[in-house]
Amino acid sequence: MSLQYITFPSSNSEPPAGLIVTLHGWGANAEDVASLLPFFRLPNYQFVFPDAPYPHPGSPIGKAWYDLRMENMFEGLTESRQLLTDWLQSLESITGVPLSRTILSGFSQGGAMTLDVGLQLPLAGLIVMSGYLHPEVATANQSSFPPTLIMHGRNDQVVPLEAALKARETVEALGVATEYHEFDMGHEISPQMLEVLRNFVVNVMK
Repeated sequence: MSLQYITFPSSNSEPPAGLIVTLHGWGANAEDVASLLPFFRLPNYQFVFPDAPYPHPGSPIGKAWYDLRMENMFEGLTESRQLLTDWLQSLESITGVPLSRTILSGFSQGGAMTLDVGLQLPLAGLIVMSGYLHPEVATANQSSFPPTLIMHGRNDQVVPLEAALKARETVEALGVATEYHEFDMGHEISPQMLEVLRNFVVNVMK
C-alpha cells in the first residue's frame, strides 16, 4: 500500500520556498483540498495533496485515513500513521525540499493525522483545521516540536470546539509553540482561516 498524491509546483521558475502538504478529511479526497489552492495565495510554495489509503464506507470517491464508525473506531490508524510517516520522509528525494522546509496541514480527520504524525517529525510547522487529537498523541516524548497552528469553528457540529481546546491544552503541555484561533463558523475551511494559515506559513518559513 502506498499513498497516491497530486502535486503543484511553485508558480515561478525558482525552486520552491518550501513544501506544503495538506491532508483531507474523512470522506473527501485530494482533489477536494487541491481545489482550494488559489485561495492559499502562496505562489512560491510547492503543494502536495495525498489521498488517504482507505475507501470511505459511504462514498465511491471518498477516502479515509481510518474508520470512524463506532463499531470499527480507529481501525486502520496504525497502518495510515506508518504510511504517512514513510511517505513524508520520502518527499525530500522526490521534491528536493527537506522536512525542515515542509509544513504539514490537514482538515478534520486530516488535522488529527497532522498532529499524530507531525509531532514525531522535524517539520517546519503543523496546521490543524477543525481537527482533534488521537488519544495516544499526548505520549510523544521529543525534546522539540514543530510550531503548531490550531484553528476551529465555534459552531462546528462535526468536531466540537472542545476538541480544539483539548488539543491546544495537550500540545502546549508538551512544550509545543502553539498559535490558536477560533472563528464564527461551522465545520469548514473559510477564507479567514486560509488568511491566518498564510501568515503562519510566511512567519515560520522566514
